[in-house]
Amino acid sequence: MTPGPPPAAGGADAHWLRRTVELSRSCPPSATAFSVGCVVVAGDGTVLGEGYSRRDDPRDHAEEAALRGTDPGDPRLRGATLYSSLEPCSSRTSRPTACSALILTTPVPRVVFAWREPALFVDCDGAERLRAAGRTVVERPDLAQGVREVNAHLLG
Repeated sequence: MTPGPPPAAGGADAHWLRRTVELSRSCPPSATAFSVGCVVVAGDGTVLGEGYSRRDDPRDHAEEAALRGTDPGDPRLRGATLYSSLEPCSSRTSRPTACSALILTTPVPRVVFAWREPALFVDCDGAERLRAAGRTVVERPDLAQGVREVNAHLLG
């Protein structure tokens, strides 16, 4: 994949969040889980990993699929940004480790998401957990409309 813009507030973040929405459109449908896309981007704009919900397994979350595709020893993770269309989860029933906890096992210092997870399945506080652990968290609600559209089947 051709590198994109280096992660930064404004247009670059919007570029990468649009990519997460594009990825989320590939999710197999589910009546019990959100469709989410995720991209891990190095400081120079190189994609280190990307994924979407239910990509390889019906229990996959986007962040775990994207992180599974990265080399955990890659030094570029220390300056990377993880982009997710939806706030990284703080609890889940399908696997023992929530996405916010998975992110905290990496050195990724910055997380950007478009839509705060609605309390449809769980009461999520992933953004707060990441901030409390010293990560920079940026919410871009101005870009949440595309995420809501992909998940309209859940919102009734």
